[in-house]
Parts: sequence; structure tokens; C-alpha cells
Amino acid sequence: MSSPPASSSQASTPPVDRRDLRKAFVASLTGTSLEWYDFAVYSAAAALVFPVLFFPAADPLTGLLLAFSTYAVGYVSRPLGGVVFGRLGDVIGRKQVLVATLVLIGAATFLIGLLPTYGAIGVAAPIILVLLRFAQGVGVGGEWGGAVLLSSEFGDPRRRGFWASAAQIGPPAGNLLSNGVLALLTVLLSEQQFLDWGWRLAFLLSAVLVAFGLWIRLKLEDTPVFKAIAASGERPDAPVKEVFTTEGRPLLAGILSRIGPDVTYALFTVFVLTWATGQAGFSRSEVLGAILVGSAFQLPAIPLAGALSDRVNRRVVYAVAAAGGIVWPFVFFPMIAGGSFGLLVLGVTVGLALHSFMYGPQAAFVTEQFSPRLRYTGSSLAYTIAGVVGGAIAPLAFTALSGGLGGWLPVACYLAVACVLTLVGLGLGRDPDHAEDEAYLVAGTAS
Repeated sequence: MSSPPASSSQASTPPVDRRDLRKAFVASLTGTSLEWYDFAVYSAAAALVFPVLFFPAADPLTGLLLAFSTYAVGYVSRPLGGVVFGRLGDVIGRKQVLVATLVLIGAATFLIGLLPTYGAIGVAAPIILVLLRFAQGVGVGGEWGGAVLLSSEFGDPRRRGFWASAAQIGPPAGNLLSNGVLALLTVLLSEQQFLDWGWRLAFLLSAVLVAFGLWIRLKLEDTPVFKAIAASGERPDAPVKEVFTTEGRPLLAGILSRIGPDVTYALFTVFVLTWATGQAGFSRSEVLGAILVGSAFQLPAIPLAGALSDRVNRRVVYAVAAAGGIVWPFVFFPMIAGGSFGLLVLGVTVGLALHSFMYGPQAAFVTEQFSPRLRYTGSSLAYTIAGVVGGAIAPLAFTALSGGLGGWLPVACYLAVACVLTLVGLGLGRDPDHAEDEAYLVAGTAS
């Protein structure tokens, strides 16, 4: 593997164009907001609508499992996107790949909003739904790694925790927007109207985010780090192979570090819809409202956690939140059993706060495990592989555990194990080496 240009210990990051940095921050935030708006709308529809409209022959539990299976398809397809787009991101650049992924995600989501149901076209409906979900996942597999690099590689590497958090704000922003739209639709429409056509509006609105995101990304240049790598002739020829053969431990650290946050998020934004409405007696609007409050809290909490990780050891901030994630589910389920809406809001908000303090430093931590010239590929692979073993199967596992074994205890244990795996990943990882970026940036400025 080639090394970055030589640099002295006195090297410092060249001045950053603040206007470009702000554009990169917004471009990163917009793309991941769209990604998670799409996934949050789909998650809610998988719990509330799809079992009826696309899997009507199944009994309620099987229908829910089938709907969550299509949810999982969006994660299983991510590694393909990570391989294809991650490789391209290290070879041709961050910007071009991010334009392609944004279009792919947006188009697939828009088409889901137009998809005829099982009653109209029969078995073709769930088949097309799964294919569109697969396309979404491929786009997302290439989106996250590039979105993180887009904001972090325009800024000071010593503040990467904060700047990389732009991509991490996307999940609560997208979730907030999607649940806000769904909550508004449930208020304005009757149950039958929502089931007949109202749910489609939430998917069709994705076109607005796509248009805005493309407008920002097309106006932005590629990152200074990638331009310096290209100018130095350091672009890899086979980045996927190189990551697997030379950066196995960083890849494993990145994968394990993501499992706990993914499972935590799945519980407090997806499974809680099913559990709280089916077992604790809450209405759908109450649960959506609780998720809305928790997601709103995440908007400032995630960049705060990222910034804190720039001042305190990043792995320590991450690990403390993961330890909280081990404990909280054992508190959460008993506290909402009585049907108190206030406790539901508190429980979801604390759960998402713990997720925030894992998720805020996560983008910087994962990207810092890899050398700059392999960063898009390595980060994308870590993100997508972890998504399969973490976020993809979590709703399925939660549903199966609560339905098969009964009660909430198996679900809480599942989340606890996931957070333990995250602690293992943090132990395998390394602290940042800012000189890697600074060397490229200084060389790029001098050339």
C-alpha cells in the first residue's frame, strides 16, 4: 500500500474556504436526511400499512414479519452499494458518486409511492416493492461513506467529530420529517383514507429533498483531500481488495462499532411502534409523537456529541453511551407498561439520546480507521456490512423474540449483546492520526 506524502510533525491544515465547508455540510446533511426520511417512512409503512396492502393473505404476525423482511432487504442490498460506489468514490471522486446515489435513492422512493397494491396487480406488487427496496439499499450503501467524507474532508481533521456529524444528523432529521408527515396525515385523514392513498404522499414528497440535494451537490467541488490524493497519483487501483487484505482490523473495528447504534435505533424508532401499540395500549399517534420528540432532541445532541469527541477521547464518549445502551432497555419496557404517555416520551427520548452519543462520534471514528486513499471504500464496507448484521435483522429479531418467547426481556437482552459488540469494536479501533490528512492537504496546497 502506498503511503501519503511525507510531512513533518509541524504540518498544519491549510485554511479552509468557509463557504465550501458550509456547502459540504448542507450537502452531506441533505443526502442522509433523504436516505433516512425514505427508510423511516418505509419502516412506519412496514409496520402499519404494508402487511394489509401487500401481504393480505398472511396472518397478522406473519404479515408483520414479511413486511419487516422487505425492510431488511434495504439493508442486505447495502453491501453491494458499498462495494460498487465505495470503490468508485476512491477512484473517481466523492462528488460524482454522491450525485448518483442521491438520484437512485430518490427515484426508488418516489416509485414506491406510485406502486399498485396486491389487490390491483397481485403478487407482482410485493415483488416490485422488494426490488425498489433493494435499489434503495444499493444507493444507501454508497451514500453514507461519501456523505461523511464530503463534510469531514473539507474541514480541519482535528474537528472531524463535529464536521462528520453532518451525515449523522440525517437520521433524526429524516425521521423527524417522516414522522411529522405521517402524524399530520393521520390527523387529517381517516384510517381508511390513510390506508387507501394517504401513505403514498409521504413517499412522493421525497422528490423535494432530491431536488434540493442535487442542487447543492452539483454546485460543490470534490473534497480537498481527494483532489490532493488524485494529484499525487495515490488513487488505488483495487480498493476493495486492498481494504480486505491490508486493513482487516480497521474494517472489523468499524463493523462492530456500528452494531449497537443500529440495533438501538431500530428498537426506539421501528419496533417501539409495534410493541407500544400492541402490548402497552398506546395509540399510533402517541407513539409517533414520542418518536418525534426523541428525534427532535437528537438534532442538537448528535453534533454536540461529535464536537465533544473532538475534545475528549472519541472512543471514550462512544463507549460510555454504548454502556448506557446495555442498561436502558431493562428500564424502558417496565416504565412504559403502565400506559403513561409522559413516560413513553421520556423512555424513547433517553434511548435516542444514548444513540446520539454513539452515533455522533461514529462517522469520525469509522473513517479514521482507514487511510485517506481507501477511506470511501473502507467506510462504506464497514457501514453496509454492519447494517446487515445490525439494523437489517433487528426488527425481525425483535418481532420473533417478543412473539415466540413472550415479553420484552429477550428484546432487551438482544440490544444489550449488540452494545457489548460495539464496545469490542471500540477496543479494536485506533485513535485518529491527523497527520494523514494534513500531509495530503499541505502537499495539495503546495502543488
